[in-house]
Amino acid sequence: MMKRHQRILRLTLRALLMVIVLLQTMIPWLGNLPLGLMSITILPVTIAIIAVAFGPAEGAIMGGVWGIVTLLRAFVYPTSALAPIIFTNPVIAIVPRVLVGVVAGYAFRELVKLLSPSVSAAIAGLLASLTNTVLVLGLIYLFFNHNHRVTAAYGQTNGHLASALLAIVTTNGLVEAAVALILTGLIAPAVWKVVKKLTQQPGK
Repeated sequence: MMKRHQRILRLTLRALLMVIVLLQTMIPWLGNLPLGLMSITILPVTIAIIAVAFGPAEGAIMGGVWGIVTLLRAFVYPTSALAPIIFTNPVIAIVPRVLVGVVAGYAFRELVKLLSPSVSAAIAGLLASLTNTVLVLGLIYLFFNHNHRVTAAYGQTNGHLASALLAIVTTNGLVEAAVALILTGLIAPAVWKVVKKLTQQPGK
């Protein structure tokens, strides 16, 4: 009975986190704070918390949910003028989001062996945010460096997209990373401890 109760609680918590990911992805101001052409993305924090609490596999799945919804929204309800160009590419929309969960999950799993849960989670959140920023912008450069519409939208001439993307990394990217470090460090350890308790066998 206790084992069944623990399983139900764990599934309930997982479902709640999935709902949060879906809401943040579909409602712009919940997951993204608009700032010009780009936005301050706080969804990596949610994915990092899930990856810390449930492991890299679950983090990858939830990151994939984020990515798939991003892809679909780019077709039917884009969040910016560039979204229908950039995020209709599944490599850009999905791959970085999946890797956010993988990186955060494995980082925490290894770091917590050496550091406190709070510090380990904070670093995992930082790495999650940087993974998203660097991969998304890096793939934008790879696929769209010679796309006139994209380069013009960033105020750059053809072939000079790198400087604009680098500026985003050093502004939006650093703010997002700082937010992820603080919030993941504060929230994720508590969720991790709850999940860990729920998965422990009675008497252990």
